Amino acid sequence: MNTLLLTGFEPFLNFSINPTEEIVKELNNQEVGGFQIIGAVLPVDFSTAGNEFIKLFHTYNPSAVISLGLAGGRLKITPERIAINCNDGAADNKGNKYAGAKIDPEGPDGLFTTLPIQKIVNELNNHKFPAEISNSAGTYLCNNVMYQMLNELNKINKQIPSGFIHIPASHEMAVIDQKLPSWSQTDLTNAIKLAIEVIDLND
Repeated sequence: MNTLLLTGFEPFLNFSINPTEEIVKELNNQEVGGFQIIGAVLPVDFSTAGNEFIKLFHTYNPSAVISLGLAGGRLKITPERIAINCNDGAADNKGNKYAGAKIDPEGPDGLFTTLPIQKIVNELNNHKFPAEISNSAGTYLCNNVMYQMLNELNKINKQIPSGFIHIPASHEMAVIDQKLPSWSQTDLTNAIKLAIEVIDLND
């Protein structure tokens, strides 16, 4: 059976919960859309997250890759169109902080997702899950791991579906911060399952 590497992140910044971690743990070892899911939680650490991600890729040699990240404040599921060669933003969980440093000094300025993001958005909207394409993954760890995986696939000349999907906060998070727009954890997980089911390796 084809495998799909699905990653989330540990909690970060002021968030004590990360719903991507819950999705990854729930779907790990499940079969979704003809894929056996390999779930992994990445550290919010500029110095190690990308390396761990790439190591997982070479260990399991998956047929597709989806990374998940929390976008607290967004209302919709947002597949990302592009990753940029830039580390910036708040300090990570280890205290590392960058101000516009390149992820790969010799890498391209930007890399486009190879996920079928328009199909994903259409499928989610058809099932009444609000979704739209995002044109900015930011400059924090979400952009970092998206860029590093796409860059690695370019280097080894491997063409598989790979990219990043941002999700809103969960209701559990909104209990702590009532200004956060939120979804139920069940809806978040089901939306990601739908996104996976859209992927067709024959496209």
